[in-house]
Amino acid sequence: MVEIWFSLLSRQALRNLSCTAVGQLRQVINRFVEAYDQTAAAFDRTKAVAHPSEPQHRYSDLFK
Repeated sequence: MVEIWFSLLSRQALRNLSCTAVGQLRQVINRFVEAYDQTAAAFDRTKAVAHPSEPQHRYSDLFK
């Protein structure tokens, strides 16, 4: 689940960001966290049902 959160941080706050100091980066991240916490909800941990497919032909099967 942490990967999802870091993806959101990256896409919504850090993309195309240019900082000249670590303090600037920390401010951007802190502002994102404060804004995100206003509407944060638990991530949905469900997985879509995977339906089995037909067996895939192997390269070695082409020469039989």
